Amino acid sequence: MSKPFAIAAGVAVLVMLGGTYAVTQMRASDDAFAVCRASQTGGGAIGGPFELVDDTGATVTDKDVITGPTLIYFGYTFCPDVCPLDVMRNAQAVSILEEEGIDVTPVFISIDPERDTVEAVRDYTDNFHERMIGLTGTPEQVRAASQAYRTYYAKQDAEDEFYLMDHSTMSYLMFPEHGFQEFYRRDVTPEKMAESLACFVEAYEDAS
Repeated sequence: MSKPFAIAAGVAVLVMLGGTYAVTQMRASDDAFAVCRASQTGGGAIGGPFELVDDTGATVTDKDVITGPTLIYFGYTFCPDVCPLDVMRNAQAVSILEEEGIDVTPVFISIDPERDTVEAVRDYTDNFHERMIGLTGTPEQVRAASQAYRTYYAKQDAEDEFYLMDHSTMSYLMFPEHGFQEFYRRDVTPEKMAESLACFVEAYEDAS
C-alpha cells in the first residue's frame, strides 16, 4: 500500500469512527439516565400495559400503579426463601431513601394467582413496607403482566397445595412516561440499591 493511500485510508477510518463516536455521544446525551445505569439494558425494552387487582380489591392498570419512581418485583407469598429476602431488600432500600426525602414506590406482583388472593397479598406486603403495593389477578392477567416484563415463572409438580414456583428474581425500576430504566439482581445490597435509585430519581426530576 502506498503511503498517500495509507494516509487517506487512515483519515477515512478516523472520520468513520468519529462519526460513530458522535452518534454514540448523541444517543448518550439523549438518555437522561445514562450516568446512573450500571446494566446494559434500559430505555423501555421491558414493561408495558397491564391490568391487575390491587390489595384493596380494585382493578388497576400500569398507569394507576406507576405514578412516580416505582420498583417492581414478581414473586409469590408462599415462597420460602428467595422472595422474602428480595422483597425485604427492596423495602429496606426504599426506607433508606425515605430518610433522605426520596420517594420510591415498592410493588409486589404475584405470579401465583391460584393461592395469592387479595387478602393474602395485602397481609404479605404489609409485613414489609406500609407503602408497598401488592398486585394479583386472574391467571390471564398475571401472565400478561409477566410477559410484558419478560419474567419467567412455572409451577412445580406437586400432589397438594404446598407446591413451589420457579421464577425469575429481578427487580425493575420504572418511571411514568420514561418506562423501564434499570434492573437489580439479587446480590445488590439495600445500600447499593438505594444509592442507584437516588441517582435515577434525581435524573428523573431533572428531566421532568
